[in-house]
Amino acid sequence: MFVKSLLVGASLVAAGTFASTVIAQQNVPSSGAPSGAAGTSAEDLQEEEVLRQQLETLQRRLSDLEERRRAQEAAAAQAAAAAAQAASASAAAQTQPQAQAPRTDKIYYKGVSITLGGFVAGESVYRTRGTGNDVATAYDGDYFHNNPEANSSQLVFTARQSQLSALIEGAPNPLTHLMAYGEFDFQGAAQTANSKESNSYNPSLRQLYGSAGWDDMHLHVLAGQAWSLATMNVSGIDPRAVAIPPTIDAQYLPGFTWTRQAQLRITEDVSQQVSLALSLENPQTTFYTGPNALPAGINLNYEAPGTGLGFNSENTLSLNHIPDGILKAAGDPSIGDYQMHLEGFGLYRSFYERLNHAGESEPGGGFGAGVLLPLVPRLLELEVSGLSGRGIGRYGSAQLPDVTFDAQGDLRPIKELIGLAGLTLHAAPSWDFYLMAGEEKDDSKAYNLVAGKGKKAKITPYGYGNEHYSNAGCYSETSMAACIGNLRAVEQGTLGFWQSPYAGSYGTIRWGLQYSRSEFKAFPGVGGGPLAIENMVFASIRYYPFDHIGVP
Repeated sequence: MFVKSLLVGASLVAAGTFASTVIAQQNVPSSGAPSGAAGTSAEDLQEEEVLRQQLETLQRRLSDLEERRRAQEAAAAQAAAAAAQAASASAAAQTQPQAQAPRTDKIYYKGVSITLGGFVAGESVYRTRGTGNDVATAYDGDYFHNNPEANSSQLVFTARQSQLSALIEGAPNPLTHLMAYGEFDFQGAAQTANSKESNSYNPSLRQLYGSAGWDDMHLHVLAGQAWSLATMNVSGIDPRAVAIPPTIDAQYLPGFTWTRQAQLRITEDVSQQVSLALSLENPQTTFYTGPNALPAGINLNYEAPGTGLGFNSENTLSLNHIPDGILKAAGDPSIGDYQMHLEGFGLYRSFYERLNHAGESEPGGGFGAGVLLPLVPRLLELEVSGLSGRGIGRYGSAQLPDVTFDAQGDLRPIKELIGLAGLTLHAAPSWDFYLMAGEEKDDSKAYNLVAGKGKKAKITPYGYGNEHYSNAGCYSETSMAACIGNLRAVEQGTLGFWQSPYAGSYGTIRWGLQYSRSEFKAFPGVGGGPLAIENMVFASIRYYPFDHIGVP
């Protein structure tokens, strides 16, 4: 448009110039004309006037075109400036999309993210044999008929299994990840709190640890209280991905290998499917001393009372000199749609005592393994785990003793087998059913002190599971005979379900029922080997306010 205007203007200028030249030539007198003919005729004057008017018209059109050209240039410049401003604003918006989009999945504070978790629970349990327990069952209790409480049923309503958790995450750089995790419930019992398995002090500290991970070295370090490395994982060796039985019973079921205790753990991801870990964990020992005192002259010390500074003075703690050590390897192989989890570990323990004013130790430990196998992918899962060894009792839900003593006061670790198997059926997105069975079984560790000979010989039994212990009083609460009743095995079969009637932007609601049948089998002794059966029914309604579905 601009070029066209210039061409038109140039044409008009040329025409004007030509017209002016013609007029000038007409006004100049001819050299050959007489002087009397110098004036112009009326026709010449009229033609000159016409040409002058045409020239003025052309000049006005040229001025109009020039003004129009300038207006178009100004409008084009203004449009270009507006387009540049819009492009700059769009680029700025594209470079900071996250600052404009609200994020509601976590709490963001000073460079770290905080994810809240937990649930509020209303639960109940009915037991055919009273135990004096809340929603967690003590499987090492007295269940035989000599105990009046065991001859009475028990009903408990409780909310103490409600939990609150917080996960704090930060990344100083793309290759370094820091994390702190805390998980609490309300099941602590101050006077009976101990360090044997769950460490349920007040407040009831389930887990509280920090960890650091370096992607370039495939290395993770954890320090604090967490699930033991001996507890089976769902995948890899992730402290927050643990294969916890889906029971309502807070002590889970016999046969489950676990503790939650303070530890220092180092994990190396050898590949995307294989991990290795070493954990040094807080030691503690469960003892069985027996009904008979040691012979005179033997000085034995194997535990110390709490001082009230962190430990209740009503309780005792074992003497420990080195931590429990656990070395574990885990893999997650896949065959088609079948994503499996396999793991194996070794446990080393050292038991300590002061015998006749000298320190003595006795080694213990064992080997364990576990497998999670999808029999039908995303529908039916099989879980199998176990631990076998000497002095491993406190790593099982039944809490059978780790060690006993012979007649001279020496420590004797008890051989034990802990095993669990279960099936979980994901029948529908909101329905899960489970069927599980577990057992913890001890071998006897019996010792006798014989005084005299022949028929007059007197036998004083020691150890655990001694056939000379009296079980005669285990069958009636009115009996005057003794009931030692050392447990040979604790077995349980349990089934239950969980259903979610609501899962959405306001959290998740779950409810479930569980039935379990437990058998407590004693070693044979004087009077036989008693058997006790416990039937329990659990119910739970839980609200998970932080488990949102469909929330960005």
